[in-house]
Amino acid sequence: MRLWLSKNGEVPLREQLTAQIVLGIVSGDLPPGQRLPSTRELARRFKIHANTVSAAYRELEERGWLESRKGSGVYVRAESDGPAPDARHALDALISTFLQLARRQGHSLAEVQQRIKHWLLLEPPDHFLVVEPDAELRAIICAEIAEATNFKVRGCDTGEIANSGLPAGAAAVTLFSHAEQVRALLPPDTNLFVLHSRSVPGALAGQERPARDALVSVVSRWPELLRWSRTILVAAGLDPAALNFRDAREPGWQKGLAASTLLITDALTAQQLPRADGRDVRVFRVVADQSLAELRAFVEDFLTA
Repeated sequence: MRLWLSKNGEVPLREQLTAQIVLGIVSGDLPPGQRLPSTRELARRFKIHANTVSAAYRELEERGWLESRKGSGVYVRAESDGPAPDARHALDALISTFLQLARRQGHSLAEVQQRIKHWLLLEPPDHFLVVEPDAELRAIICAEIAEATNFKVRGCDTGEIANSGLPAGAAAVTLFSHAEQVRALLPPDTNLFVLHSRSVPGALAGQERPARDALVSVVSRWPELLRWSRTILVAAGLDPAALNFRDAREPGWQKGLAASTLLITDALTAQQLPRADGRDVRVFRVVADQSLAELRAFVEDFLTA
């Protein structure tokens, strides 16, 4: 494997050496068991201090890339010996090597950042980003999308987009009520998935009505679900005295739920409920089926081919 070192001072010599060795291991140029040049040999070849080479070798031994054999030298660690090196170190090494090459060829850091951003935008996204001001609703929507698409999802508020822009690898998603605001924060050519909310009457259609004396518990971290579900259930003719509302953000919210005949909850809180033991649990989903189907199709057609 060829090594090169620049003494221009921008990147420490030890960092240059460790990055290139890791890159060689990751790429297969330095296979397991390969003996590396001795400390003295590398120091003489590049006219650098032997302590620099020794420190680089020692660091890579500690990180699990190399092994020192007494009286024999330094070798690339065999794959079966000990834990595998942290994958982040490999990625860091690749990035470090790329930056060194780019700077050596005269490209400024601003140029590198601009082109990296350009190429990242050309790549398919690696996660959905739910843009929603309400933190609790945001978490629920993330849970629904993750369940429907089996794809990575995270959330943020509009302030994050306004301050930092759309993160690399993100496919922006927002509810219809925020679509205009979020679209104004994104570059003109950015794709935005607009979600429609589920119809409450549609969600209730076909549902068997509980007995008048049945204890119905509504459990959610989202205050709005607790608020309007009370209105709807009372309007549907249920006895207000038989309705129990629990804020899942409060300590002890799970106590006593076993007495409920019917549990109504959201997709996120449903994951934290105690075992149903025969109770009727109905999950109200915020996002319309059609919107979830569109996201699922996007993942299946464009991201998992």
